[in-house]
Amino acid sequence: MPFNGKKVLITGGSRGIGKAIAMRLAAAGADIAIVGKTAEPHPKLEGTIFTAAEEIAKAGAGNVLPIQGDIRFEDSIEQIVKTTVEKFGGIDILINNASAISLSSTEQTEPKRWDLMHDINVRGTFFMSKACLPALKKSSNAHILNLSPPLQLNPEWFGRFLAYSISKFGMSMVVLGLAEELKSHRIGVNALWPKTTIATAAIQNIVGGDLMVQRSRKPEIVADAAYYILQRPAAECTGNFFIDEDILIQQGISDFSHYAVNPSQKLMPDLFL
Repeated sequence: MPFNGKKVLITGGSRGIGKAIAMRLAAAGADIAIVGKTAEPHPKLEGTIFTAAEEIAKAGAGNVLPIQGDIRFEDSIEQIVKTTVEKFGGIDILINNASAISLSSTEQTEPKRWDLMHDINVRGTFFMSKACLPALKKSSNAHILNLSPPLQLNPEWFGRFLAYSISKFGMSMVVLGLAEELKSHRIGVNALWPKTTIATAAIQNIVGGDLMVQRSRKPEIVADAAYYILQRPAAECTGNFFIDEDILIQQGISDFSHYAVNPSQKLMPDLFL
């Protein structure tokens, strides 16, 4: 139970990668707070923060705290962090998973889509991290993990999806900056990104539908990679841009077939790689 007693706060924890990480860490003993906007059933989205909390509770022996919140707004962020600290007594790990996506060209990008992506992906990540710092500084092995890509400024991605690319690389710049800024506090700040597309609501509803889902991996591969990263000594593991497959290979895992949604389909590489 390597995470026994650890207090973990996960944004976007209602479904997909966030929920998978929550269940993996809960099974290893962690207390989990999940943040999401979905409190009532939605026709296009799986579950709610409350149904997710029930699943996570069944997976582990620790406490599970569902919090309805919206990280675009400072008062919501403050309430999320305050509620978590009051319930658990602290925060050891922050996982900035919440994200918005719109794969549009510049001419097709509406201001409201730009604002949504940047308010969640960049602004929300920055201010969630800021709000958690007082609690993280008290932890013996504090980690911040962003679900964002390696900082490789390849013109291909900016040319294809400029607004989204800026927002996701903004999340990665938060990793680069905070890792350097927080070295003296021994807080590990890292990024994690999947090598192939992951079967999430965004892939299903926005990116590619059923066909893309069939060519994707399950969120559990990202959760397993996070499980290993977050056990590392924070003071020695910071400023990295990890790929899920690479982490598992380092752990001696070479068979990834069970992660595939449909093993008979060729996998689709994820964006930015």
